[in-house]
Amino acid sequence: MLVIRFQRIGRKNDPAYRVVVTEKRSRPKSGGVEILGSYHPKTKQVVLKNDRILHWMARGAKVSDTVHNLLVAKAVIKAKKRSIKGQAAKKIEKKEALPSETAHTPA
Repeated sequence: MLVIRFQRIGRKNDPAYRVVVTEKRSRPKSGGVEILGSYHPKTKQVVLKNDRILHWMARGAKVSDTVHNLLVAKAVIKAKKRSIKGQAAKKIEKKEALPSETAHTPA
């Protein structure tokens, strides 16, 4: 099964990601079928090949959650953002669980 996902490139403490089409069970550093773009989180630079992404999605390639959210943000596809899984979701839950400063506290 083909999937569109991020492939990490870049140096230590300076991540950059390629958006690639690859087999679901392939290794993260293995060569993908096709490079569809890049994403640099520090500079927020995004380069995408919109026509090729839509082509692979039409052929049945699934999209990972993070890439899906990026495509929604850049208006490549029209859909709702997917929920976050893993450690990022746990951090969000902890922030929501903390009592707000404006809440009434007994003296």
